Amino acid sequence: MRKTNHYRRKKNPYREVYALGQHISLSAHKARRVIDQIRGCSYEQTLMILELMPYRVCYPILKLIYSAAANASHNWDFKKTSLVISKAEVSKGTTVKKLKPRARGRGYPIKRTDCHIRIVLQDPSWYEYDEDNEYLLCLKKINEKKKKKHEDMTYYSMYNREGLWDKK
Repeated sequence: MRKTNHYRRKKNPYREVYALGQHISLSAHKARRVIDQIRGCSYEQTLMILELMPYRVCYPILKLIYSAAANASHNWDFKKTSLVISKAEVSKGTTVKKLKPRARGRGYPIKRTDCHIRIVLQDPSWYEYDEDNEYLLCLKKINEKKKKKHEDMTYYSMYNREGLWDKK
């Protein structure tokens, strides 16, 4: 059996904070078009990009980024100014198939797609790389509280009921 040194940290132990939006009634392809623009950007830069983009998908993504940043500041005491979007994933959700009545008693098929969006934020200023020992050192004292029951906030698409924010 191999002995392990418990004092060493893993090569990449960055703390990750995420927010997950499920069943957002948008096409996954259209959501990926916007997600690809913000991946790797800082938190403040991402907010500016999303405010100025003219797409309808920007509003749910903006709400998810706000939620992930709130999770980071509440659960891990990260500063919002130092956060970076490390991962942003869009996966295809369920497709609801309907029939719209047309002329002469025919039915026209309609497909309503939705997607799941996951935004992951990291704080790169939290750790420092030590070149001599080849591992990461923690710069800040980790607040070892008891983990809360609801550490991540899953946001379900409640905004689809209103229709006030639809950008075309």
